[in-house]
Amino acid sequence: MAGKISSSLLTATYIIMTAQILEEIDTLAEQRLVLPGYYSWEQFEAIESLMSDSPGLRITYLDGWIEFMTVGEPHEMLKKTIAILLELYFFEMGIKFIPVGSATRRVRAKNVSFEPDESYYIGEKKEHPDLAVEVTITSGSTKKLAKYLRLRIPEVWFWENNRLSVYCLRDDDYEQVSSSGFLPELDLKLLSYCVLMPSIIEARTEFLKGIRQH
Repeated sequence: MAGKISSSLLTATYIIMTAQILEEIDTLAEQRLVLPGYYSWEQFEAIESLMSDSPGLRITYLDGWIEFMTVGEPHEMLKKTIAILLELYFFEMGIKFIPVGSATRRVRAKNVSFEPDESYYIGEKKEHPDLAVEVTITSGSTKKLAKYLRLRIPEVWFWENNRLSVYCLRDDDYEQVSSSGFLPELDLKLLSYCVLMPSIIEARTEFLKGIRQH
C-alpha cells in the first residue's frame, strides 16, 4: 500500500512539475531550462512521457541532468538551410551518405538521451552517426559536447552566433578544428556565408558556384 501511495505522490509531483515547466518555457520562441543532476533514468522517462504531447519541446538527459528546449522558427530555418546546403555538397561531390535528421540517440547504459538537429552516416550505417549538427539560438548548455562524447560521435558541428564551429573527436575529447575530418575540401567559410543569405535560392546558386570553382 505504501508503495502505491509513494508512486501516486511521485506521479502527482511530476504532473505539477510538468505544468510548471511548460508555463515557464512556453512563453518564448526558443528557451532552455535545466533541472539539476539528481534525476534517475526512470524519473526522466516519467517526465518525458508526461510531456510527449508538447509540440516543439525537446528533452535531453545526461547523468541525471534534464534539459528542456523549445524550438522556434529561427532555429528550424537555420538547421534546414545548413542541411540543404550540406546535402547539396554530398550530392555534388558524389559522397555516399545516410541522413537520419534528429533521430533520438538514447543509450540507458550510458545515461544519455538527446536529439541532434541533423545527423548523418558517412558511407555505411554504423552504431551512431558520423556527423551531427546542432544549432544554438539561445545560450547553449555547458554539456553540449559531453552528450556527444558519451556516444563517441566522431564529428559535431555547432552553429552559434552566426558562426560554424567544427569539433572532431581526438582520443577521449573533442578538439575544435578549422576543417571537417570527413569533408576536408568543404569550404566552411563559404558554407557559413551561404547559410546567412536571405534567399535559399541565391544561397544554393552561390554555394554550387563556390564548390565548382574550388
